[in-house]
Amino acid sequence: MTVLMLHPELHHKIWGGTRLEQFNYHLDSKHTGEAWVIAAHKNGVSTVSSGKYKGRSLTSLWEDNPELFGGHHKNEEFPLLVKILDANTNLSIQVHPNDKQSSENFGKTESWYILDANPGAKLFYGHHAKTREILQHEVDEKDWQHLLRTIPVQKGDFFYVPSGTFHALGAGILALEIQQSSDTTYRFYDFDRIDETTQKKRPLQIDEAIAVTKVPHVDPILNQRTRIQDSTILTRLLTSPKFTIDKLSVRGLSHFNQHHQYELFNVIDGDMALTDSKATYQLKKGDNFIMLKDTGNYTIEGVGDIIVSFVTPESYNKQEVAYLDN
Repeated sequence: MTVLMLHPELHHKIWGGTRLEQFNYHLDSKHTGEAWVIAAHKNGVSTVSSGKYKGRSLTSLWEDNPELFGGHHKNEEFPLLVKILDANTNLSIQVHPNDKQSSENFGKTESWYILDANPGAKLFYGHHAKTREILQHEVDEKDWQHLLRTIPVQKGDFFYVPSGTFHALGAGILALEIQQSSDTTYRFYDFDRIDETTQKKRPLQIDEAIAVTKVPHVDPILNQRTRIQDSTILTRLLTSPKFTIDKLSVRGLSHFNQHHQYELFNVIDGDMALTDSKATYQLKKGDNFIMLKDTGNYTIEGVGDIIVSFVTPESYNKQEVAYLDN
């Protein structure tokens, strides 16, 4: 067994819309905000959609068949969570805790690859407060005009959002989110909107949010690199302590080698065929799967774009790993 094809779990959100349909997902709500496409979390889990383990949840496979993932400690949780987000309206202004601050087993460092964005779309990233006292004052006064830092976005942009970063997707953005497997969010502000289910404003966690926000905000430096692998352009979008992310722009037949215990694949565009020593898998936009280490050598043929992520090896010491070593 080398590839686990996964079926997503869809989540209704006050800010969601209907654009996840373009990934061939059947929506039961006109406010579908999130597709948890690779997930093994208590609040959402993806399911194997074909093959020997069809119908099994990723959580059960991780817990009961650790050998598939190269082995791990008992009670260790699956470390990553991948979502596709449809921000039909602004998400709440929020921040996430780090590993030590979180009540879960993981903090929440995340990233966004912008899949699409309406003209004029922007996201909220960082803040202008120079001290924690200024941050507290401007939040208390709801002086968002002076506090919020906004950035115009377009399709293909990438953002790294370490824990402690003040942030939110803005209206009109469709994004692939790769993060630690945590669902802990502290809200500063939710635009005073009313939840149609409860007929109340959603709760805020202002004290908790201020306590974990980094002040002043400092933009991370992304040492992105690009190389050619046969007929594929490989771009290293991020190497962080928690996860590494590559983009594969496939433009023909290309040969690869699986280096890690497991890798997460998200097909964001195109039609391709992935072939290993055991089978051929037809890939289309919206497909998500985990490739296990026993894959070894494989090929991808066709035209399309794939985002690949994996847990950054502990031995990483500012040296490039994975695809850039091929």
